[in-house]
Amino acid sequence: MTKWLLLAVAILTEVTATLSLKAALEQPWWYMPVVFGYIAAFSCLALAMRRGLPLGVAYGIWGALGVALTAVLALFIFAEPLTPAMMLGLGIIIVGVVLVELGSQHAAKTASGAEADTIA
Repeated sequence: MTKWLLLAVAILTEVTATLSLKAALEQPWWYMPVVFGYIAAFSCLALAMRRGLPLGVAYGIWGALGVALTAVLALFIFAEPLTPAMMLGLGIIIVGVVLVELGSQHAAKTASGAEADTIA
């Protein structure tokens, strides 16, 4: 699997585990997907980083999209509120993660250019 696919699986399994945690408050058997979901999430996150995804980028995207997806899905599954202020906050988080990713790409290009200058 590619590092980005592993990160996507990590996000989806983390969101599933978190939503299952809410369900487990009423029906304890939901703790099974909580445990397995978190194990899968952290395993996939670690594998994505092992394949070259920088920690700051991986964790930023994982955390931000996890929060956003959990909030949106909790609206539909558990009828939890999602106010305009909350939506604005989620948007700001996502913009922040995009900026971290863009900064990471720029840093990688700069570093590879500096290495090329050193070698030549």
